[in-house]
Amino acid sequence: MSELPPSRKVSWFYRFVKRGFDVFNSLLLLIVLLPLLLILALLVVCTSRGGAIYLDPRIGKNGKPFKLFKFRSMVHDAELHPEKYLTPEQMEQWLTERKVDNDPRLTKFGRFMRKTSLDELPQFLNIFLGTMSFVGPRPITDFELKKHFSDAEAQRMLMCRPGLLGVWAVSGRSNVTFESGERQKLELSYLEKRSLGFDLKLIFKALPAVITRKGAE
Repeated sequence: MSELPPSRKVSWFYRFVKRGFDVFNSLLLLIVLLPLLLILALLVVCTSRGGAIYLDPRIGKNGKPFKLFKFRSMVHDAELHPEKYLTPEQMEQWLTERKVDNDPRLTKFGRFMRKTSLDELPQFLNIFLGTMSFVGPRPITDFELKKHFSDAEAQRMLMCRPGLLGVWAVSGRSNVTFESGERQKLELSYLEKRSLGFDLKLIFKALPAVITRKGAE
């Protein structure tokens, strides 16, 4: 295994400003978007069986597990019994990427939320609580961490809070996979470049990516 490039050292000022930005803006967005969040939650429970929020187990900073908040976009037993809905080829893709092309488990309204990234709005609460940041490597599962990253790479991935936005999230998302090895490179590259300027650059790059639905499923 080749040696990893050194991670960028960050100052207490960077950490302080970044956390302040996260707390202020996530709280502001939660307040402003509250009517929309309530409407989306109501539509989720009215259009399919199950609750409005899906709690997705992920691994956070320093290896601490947390629950990622998302609006439920799949049928209620999608995680418990994927074999009921997926073909053998889709199951193989699911086990590798934790994503499936044209996933049959998505509800009609869930497919719309995925395309528009509305299912991710509850993650503003994760940011406010401190389990996530606006910018960082995307939240990863324990399975993904062990399967697709070496021990050194996994240690690097867990050096900072996972982010709502990141290098992978603005560089193709679903079009850039673990199987190709490109997603690992993109996620890890954030630790080499992180700074206030780089974080702001990713935030501004994310806006057209969301509007054009680049890489969304």
